[in-house]
Amino acid sequence: MTEHHHDPRTPTPVTVAAWFVLGVAPTEEVPWWAAQWLADGQDSPALRELAGLNGRDSHTVNDLLPAALAELGIALPSTTMAAAAEAFRQLAEMCLSERAGELWVTQQVEDIVMRADYDNEVIDLPLGQLYGTEDAWQGGWGPPIEELKNTVRACCAAQLRATQP
Repeated sequence: MTEHHHDPRTPTPVTVAAWFVLGVAPTEEVPWWAAQWLADGQDSPALRELAGLNGRDSHTVNDLLPAALAELGIALPSTTMAAAAEAFRQLAEMCLSERAGELWVTQQVEDIVMRADYDNEVIDLPLGQLYGTEDAWQGGWGPPIEELKNTVRACCAAQLRATQP
């Protein structure tokens, strides 16, 4: 029997459910992730079908993903706030494990806040408080880069503390 090891770059189905609700799930990657989930021992008819799709067929991927998640027992987040909290948790983990850079995290936060229609509850989350940081970073008018990086890492740590059960 071959032992499978989860690829840390593959998001969990829970994270992908959050991305789907936020409209940021990269459909071209979803079939590959579905195949990884199958290799990790998760299985369902819709997941197998999803794993066999071409990621360029975004409509079919988007149509099938909710069913595949449901068959795995993963509910789509019921609110934008819940989806953003999960997406932010995943971003924080990536940043603090050095799988993502601080600037990239701020760019993702900007995108999520925008897609959440600038919801105050989302902006109030520890990572949501980084909203606007990308402008300071890219514009060169904000604090020194090292200070911005430290702020991002501190917000990531706070986000993980906030989402602990």
